[in-house]
Amino acid sequence: MNSSAIRAPKTRLVRRVDFDLKSYMASDDRIAAWQIVNTVIPLAFCSYGLSVVTTSFDLTALLLAPVFFVLIILLMSRSFSLMHDCGHQSLFRSKRVNRSVAFMLSIIHGIPHHPWSRGHAFHHKYNGNWDRYRGPSALTTRVQYESKKSGEKAFYRILRHPLLLFPGGFYYLILKPRIALVLGFFECLFVSLKKAILELSKGKLPNIFSIIDNHKSSFFYTRGEVYDTIANTFVLFVCWFLIGSSIGHWHFWLLYVPVMSSSAALMIAVFFVQHNFPGSYASNDQDWSYFKGAIEGSSFLQLPSLLNWFTADIAYHHIHHLSERIPNYRLRDCHYANIHLLADVKPLYLYQIPSCFSLILWDNVNLKLVSTGI
Repeated sequence: MNSSAIRAPKTRLVRRVDFDLKSYMASDDRIAAWQIVNTVIPLAFCSYGLSVVTTSFDLTALLLAPVFFVLIILLMSRSFSLMHDCGHQSLFRSKRVNRSVAFMLSIIHGIPHHPWSRGHAFHHKYNGNWDRYRGPSALTTRVQYESKKSGEKAFYRILRHPLLLFPGGFYYLILKPRIALVLGFFECLFVSLKKAILELSKGKLPNIFSIIDNHKSSFFYTRGEVYDTIANTFVLFVCWFLIGSSIGHWHFWLLYVPVMSSSAALMIAVFFVQHNFPGSYASNDQDWSYFKGAIEGSSFLQLPSLLNWFTADIAYHHIHHLSERIPNYRLRDCHYANIHLLADVKPLYLYQIPSCFSLILWDNVNLKLVSTGI
């Protein structure tokens, strides 16, 4: 990738309306369908291959298991990017097809798509506004951090250490949605019973269905999110049982946990460095600009062509944030069509990625991301 191409002469007062974005928003069902086929089928093949070669601990297993494992992680990164596009209604032309494909891919990743997509839309709405959105790692301000006790500071740093991406990733994909579902159920039950008892104490006959219908959950924003999480969990449990019954439940979980943990860690890491990098735009609510959040608050990750394929060109993240309706298969063309306007886009190289993980504080006085200094 020619990163020098974005070093074009800086244009003064560049605005979003100066970009040609509309020409690249058209979805193509044939391209989208082919992307699903060339991702899901190889993923299924590699998953089957991993389950077969790990039935014994011989030379074949030692040679092929790591290959299958790495390919699965990379293909799952691509699969997640395609699911992500479905959430933006950009992969296919039809909203119904996007929702259906997203649900299928959400089973692969174990995370209900509807609530994830709603949270991701919030990120797009406020990217670069660190008063509103503190990123996937829920960063605190420098002042708040310095007011913590030494033990609390250490705990804060440990939770945001890159190695915690692996258990944290499994929690994020698999455990967190099910915990929210269980806690949401008991919250609804407790609150509904409390209101019903209150109605009875006033001599009124409570309408339990109306009470439940009007319940405001602390874990879900809409009824659709609840239904999607229930459906995703049900299908996922059935898949776990069927695959476990086929290859052995212990065998399945010994493969599934590291695969899901590693794939989630990679996806979260890519997302993190796309917005937490040296010089990233980090504004407060008062001075925030959506346009600057897209251009200066989204990195241009310099990846080899093969890794760009496995990540579905999500490295062109600045274009994606300028318009999330541009499908992944048009991001590259849109980038080069608007190259003369992208002087403020930050290229991020692979060797710079480790430094990004130290930026775990928001300095809301100087409006920048900083490290803890340790």
